[in-house]
Amino acid sequence: MKSIFSITSLLLIIFLNACGSSNAVPADLFEIELTGNKTEFQQNASVGIAVKNKKGLEIENISYTINDKPLKVENNRILLDMPHLGEKTIKATIAYEGTTGEIEKNIKLLAEKGPEVYTYEIINEFPHDPKAFTQGLEFYKDTLYESTGRKGQSYLRKIDFKTGKVFKQIDLDAQYFGEGLTILNDKIYMLTWQSGLGFIYDVNTLEKIDSFQYGASKEGWGLTNDGKKLYKSDGSEKIWLLNPETLVEEDHIETVTNRSIFNKTNELEYVDGLIYANVWQKESMMIIDAVSGAIIGVINFGGLKDKVTKHPDLDVLNGVAYHTKRGTFFVTGKNWDKLFEVKIIKK
Repeated sequence: MKSIFSITSLLLIIFLNACGSSNAVPADLFEIELTGNKTEFQQNASVGIAVKNKKGLEIENISYTINDKPLKVENNRILLDMPHLGEKTIKATIAYEGTTGEIEKNIKLLAEKGPEVYTYEIINEFPHDPKAFTQGLEFYKDTLYESTGRKGQSYLRKIDFKTGKVFKQIDLDAQYFGEGLTILNDKIYMLTWQSGLGFIYDVNTLEKIDSFQYGASKEGWGLTNDGKKLYKSDGSEKIWLLNPETLVEEDHIETVTNRSIFNKTNELEYVDGLIYANVWQKESMMIIDAVSGAIIGVINFGGLKDKVTKHPDLDVLNGVAYHTKRGTFFVTGKNWDKLFEVKIIKK
């Protein structure tokens, strides 16, 4: 019996070894190797690429993609010149020994340069409602529109920014926590926080005309537009690009420095190809390239909160609006009694 068992075991081992490569998954046979075994690279970096053949199999062909788009290889090098930064997946499709398999490697594509540092100069101070838990702020035809948060205290209003006079206001149902807003083609788009729902209003009457549901974005934080599409933050590293007619999240960018992927983007304002974004819970603001997601600047608003009246409900800097004709930014905070008109200055 022992002899028969040994012969059977030996034959089984020989059989498994003979067909091992056909049964093995591609990741057991091959591995994508990049320059220096790194997984983080700057945009436009030239990177060496190869496939490690772990079992010495006969390879007939290799092709590469990055996020499912063809990746050109010249002299065993690839150029990471993708327009969008952030998390990427390189995939190698390998034809070997009459079959085809795929392997993947995840990388981070970071900005080429670090962000520049900016500060501010106060041009004017205007009154602001200290009971307003500001979430969204935007000018439209010289009128300031504001959205606020907290359940039972969320509303949308249009304001005379010079006096603080409220022209019109509509309150959200108490079940909703209001968030950011933006205005495009006489429509106000306003987010709620965790309800997965946004609302659309007529810019003149503030009458609610429609609603929309979020897609892959998890929450509603900030909102802005470039005249054609909407940009939506959700508390993650992603800023989502929405079709204003269908409200479908058609694409996204990721906010990235030259060192890491950043996930604190809050209230948004689009100006000339750049997105100005409040940093959640910080007295600062990011300047983001709206195409690549690169954080090209950081604005230090330290000291601004010291200029408002102190009271128990006083909260953080939040709310940014650009006045096109004046060429200045307007910023405030949650429950601040002042609205500041400022110029952004490079340090």
